[in-house]
Amino acid sequence: MPAKFREELGEAFYVTKGLNDCLFVLSSEQWDNFMAKLSSQPMSKVKDVSRFFCAGAEKAVPNAQGRILIPDHLRKYAALDKEVTVIGTGNRVEIWNTDKWNNFIDSQSQTNILEAMELLEL
Repeated sequence: MPAKFREELGEAFYVTKGLNDCLFVLSSEQWDNFMAKLSSQPMSKVKDVSRFFCAGAEKAVPNAQGRILIPDHLRKYAALDKEVTVIGTGNRVEIWNTDKWNNFIDSQSQTNILEAMELLEL
C-alpha cells in the first residue's frame, strides 16, 4: 500500500470487492460507517449490497514495508496477477489490475464525465 494512503487508512483497514472488477479499501472508520448505514436499512432493501461487499471483506494489517496480503478470492475477483494500480478516489482507495484500469480509463469519454458532473452540479 503506498505510503500516501497508509496514513489515512490507519494501522488496519478493510479490503473488499469493489465495482468495475476492482477492490475497495476502506479505513476502519469508513467500514464502520458503511456497516452502520447498511444496518439502519431494512434487510429486504440491502441484502444484495450487504452480500456483495461484506461476504468476502477482509481486515488487512500492513507489514513494516506497507505490504498487505490480499486473499485468493479477492485477487481472483479483481484479476490481480502481476501488475496492479492503486488509486485514491477521495473517500477510498481502489486496487486495480493495471490492464483493466487502463481499459477503464481509455473507455471514459470527457463527454460522459461532463454529463456526470452536470448531474452532480459540480
